[in-house]
Amino acid sequence: MITGETGAGKSIILGALGLVLGQRADGRSIKTGADKCVIEAVFNISQYELEDFFQTNDLDYDAENCILRRELSSNGKSRAFINDSPVQLNLLKDLGIKLIDIHSQHQNLLLGDNRFQMKVVDIMADTKSVLSNYKAEYKNYVLLQKELKGLQEKNAQSKEEEDYLKFQLEQLTEARLSSDEQDALEQEQDTLSHAEEIKGSLFKITQLLDGDDGNTILLSLKEALSVSESICSYYPNAKQTAERLRSAYIDLDDLSSELNSQKENIEFDPERLQWVNDRLNTIYSLEQKHRVSSVSELLALQDEYASRLKEIDAYDEQIKQKQKELESSYTHLCQLAKDLSNQRKAGAVSMSNKLTKMLMPLGMPNIRFNVDFIAKKIPEQDGMDDISFMFSANKNSALLPVAQTASGGEISRLMLCLKAMIAKYTALPSIIFDEVDTGVSGDIADKMGAIMKELGEQDMQVITITHLPQIAAMGTCHFVVFKEDLNDSTVTRIKELNSDERVQEIARMLSGSTVTKASIINAKELLRIEN
Repeated sequence: MITGETGAGKSIILGALGLVLGQRADGRSIKTGADKCVIEAVFNISQYELEDFFQTNDLDYDAENCILRRELSSNGKSRAFINDSPVQLNLLKDLGIKLIDIHSQHQNLLLGDNRFQMKVVDIMADTKSVLSNYKAEYKNYVLLQKELKGLQEKNAQSKEEEDYLKFQLEQLTEARLSSDEQDALEQEQDTLSHAEEIKGSLFKITQLLDGDDGNTILLSLKEALSVSESICSYYPNAKQTAERLRSAYIDLDDLSSELNSQKENIEFDPERLQWVNDRLNTIYSLEQKHRVSSVSELLALQDEYASRLKEIDAYDEQIKQKQKELESSYTHLCQLAKDLSNQRKAGAVSMSNKLTKMLMPLGMPNIRFNVDFIAKKIPEQDGMDDISFMFSANKNSALLPVAQTASGGEISRLMLCLKAMIAKYTALPSIIFDEVDTGVSGDIADKMGAIMKELGEQDMQVITITHLPQIAAMGTCHFVVFKEDLNDSTVTRIKELNSDERVQEIARMLSGSTVTKASIINAKELLRIEN
């Protein structure tokens, strides 16, 4: 139990815990004039099977002394540590959620939040396994929807360009291109364009080699060969000369024959030249149109267009297949949603009965509570259920959504009972109730205290900040928060009370600033101390 005068600084404890559990920090957390603020929280987690969490995140595991630390600097920097290992703030938050639940007054607003209501029902109905299966299939269902949409968009886009692709492919196909065609045609074009010049040049060369004027290269070589052979018998070097002359004569004679043949084959063919020019113009036009520089690139484009048209033809089949997969996933998802809903409904009935029994002694003898289920039309991430907590505290009033009908005090009691129920299903080392008793008093406060005491007798630590003496007296340990004036400042302190100090604190809570003898007696009665 933590008590103290209003304004003594009890909220500092919650603020510090919030920071060490990863809440956003600002400079106001640092004392004026100080360079740094350090907050540490130490947990015994030996009963909570968190070894995997530490192993997965490469952290040292100390079951009895798990230390969370947050350091804030005046320069705005923030650092987080788990067992002295620096960590990201998100990791500190992830671990903090597993260690402590802080229930403050503003959390009562959650009672009207459908997401919170769903979470409560899922915990009480123990839907973890079926919900996990549902979420896995929902993820698959959403992925299939995305894939189908992508295929349909690609198909629509492709259909728009299908005629264009067909036209381009038809034009390239009709051209009947071959990869080495352009070079050959360009060479033939040059030859045909200069046919007369080539023919005249070849005629002149053959005349020089072996013409009719009797003064040709072959005739001169033949004469030189004869002279060389005539002196071979008495001049040995002439034999080599003769061999070389004979070889030259044979080569040039052969060349003369070839050139004569080529000369006869060279004819100016205007029709052929026109065809070659037209063919090259077709190739050049296609290259310019498609912005390429070779027939090989045109052929590559032709293959690409053909491939893209095949893909377009395949889209219809792919879409049909994806639709079948989506229908199958939807059927499976709806079945899982139905199983999930049935389990939730069964859990909700049990939860409503337990909650009603817990609330009746807390000043609500006519309490009625029910969980209303409305089926969603389409699957969502948490299933196909819309739920609403329906509540009535009076005999003659209709069941209405809890946020519309419950008073502040009633909501406080509802939340306490819900937390007590949830705690049995979600083991946490610690839970803090921050003035959860707002709006109640007397016998009801006593019974709320009994619920918190029962929670603390389980494998859980319960810390309660309260202004009610009936609840404060239920604790096994009692701390008081108070302010102390120093020479140049005021500080907030907290101390554990011994038996006598505790009697005095409970008496103060009963009677106010002036502790009376009657309040002392009353305090001892609350604490079950013999007078």
